[in-house]
Amino acid sequence: MTLELVSEIWSELRRYVNTTDRDDAAECMVSVLIDNNIDADEIKSAFKTDSEVRRALTTYLQNHDEDEDEEDYADDTDDDDY
Repeated sequence: MTLELVSEIWSELRRYVNTTDRDDAAECMVSVLIDNNIDADEIKSAFKTDSEVRRALTTYLQNHDEDEDEEDYADDTDDDDY
């Protein structure tokens, strides 16, 4: 499935999602796209006019960066020093 098709489906379906639930739906969609190896820049480009998806992508990337930082810190600790 192409990203353009995903964008078109989202555009059609988002009006059926309550405005209070759209951020969660966008976060779920972004997560699925990332999990299926769609590049963040491609998502950003395909959904450049959609504020919910852009916000969800930003949140996902921030959370992912924080997770990597925590993993790097855990890898840096040496149990022999204690």
